[in-house]
Amino acid sequence: MKRKTSKLNAEESKLLTKVMTMGLGTNLPVVMTPSELAKLIGIIYHDTGCGHELEELHPGLWEKIAPPTDYYELPEGWFFEEVDLDPEQHVALIKAGEEQIEDFTTYLKCLSELHKRRRKYNMILSAQPIPTMIQISPRSLVEYGSTEPEALASWLTWRKFFYDLDNRSAQETGYLFEPILSAAIGGEQKSARTKVVTRTGDATKGRQVDCWKVLPNGERLAYEFKLRVTIAASGQGRFGEETQFAVDAHNSGATPILIVLDPTMNPRLEDLQKAYEAKGGRAYLGEEAWEHLEEEAGEVMSKFIEKYVRRPIEDISKFETTCTLGTGRKNIDLLDIRASYQGDQVIIQLGDYRRNVQRREDPNLAEEVSEEIVSED
Repeated sequence: MKRKTSKLNAEESKLLTKVMTMGLGTNLPVVMTPSELAKLIGIIYHDTGCGHELEELHPGLWEKIAPPTDYYELPEGWFFEEVDLDPEQHVALIKAGEEQIEDFTTYLKCLSELHKRRRKYNMILSAQPIPTMIQISPRSLVEYGSTEPEALASWLTWRKFFYDLDNRSAQETGYLFEPILSAAIGGEQKSARTKVVTRTGDATKGRQVDCWKVLPNGERLAYEFKLRVTIAASGQGRFGEETQFAVDAHNSGATPILIVLDPTMNPRLEDLQKAYEAKGGRAYLGEEAWEHLEEEAGEVMSKFIEKYVRRPIEDISKFETTCTLGTGRKNIDLLDIRASYQGDQVIIQLGDYRRNVQRREDPNLAEEVSEEIVSED
């Protein structure tokens, strides 16, 4: 009888590289240790309630990697605490997961992507440089004289620093959000150069597709994911591109599908919905969008979407409850904020909540921040 081996085949080796590393050619590479990956797999067993099956297959291993609580409640340091693993035992864990858990590979890809992006953003908080005066002093012209120069210098610096951090957050979310949803529902992102959807009138030019999915009956679906659709999109000259996607998808032989997680209706969203429906497509808004995603994802990955995407978004959004009279616009009762820079750390206090961010600045990051914020719509 041939001895069973933990050696990975080509596809599994490719998966291992993908889930353990990110951005190796950048200033902030993320590389997971075998112990960290094993703990991430432990979270999948925890989420799916399959820990006892792992214990039967590998006695004593489940106890080493079992998380004490859900992922979002785990302190970052827990992942860095080494566990005693046999050589290549993280490889055996991947093999076990593929055998014991439905959609394990997809779950691992999505969870590892989330984990690596969170790891990277913690590094950004630590390393993003405080802006220099040469970057921000010209901006004083619109406020100079209204505030004492010393106070204005600090105001401009803090404001730009928070902008840089927020811009980074938007970028990382943009890189994370669409791939997770696409993978969860069994599709994949397609770049413009793949030309699965081409521009009407010029088949040499392709369009990026947030999620491309081919159904068993051969129907091709071209998804567009959006957190929200704002009236501002038309003012920025982008709205024609938004409606044209439905036309291009239809003319490329695909059914255009629009997913908008925020159901707040406005004339632009209504026009976009009609554009998709006019080309035989479908538009899912708000609750219907979440229901469609979870239905397409299947039993295991629908739980992932609920646990790791929908619930956190809704948990934060619930604080936006106060409506401005006559406008229908919701507001949030903001906590008082205080920020201070003390040697090797930035201290942020919001109401009674305090966060200490250890600082190890990397000057190279100052040049990487794009002035163009990643679109939320």
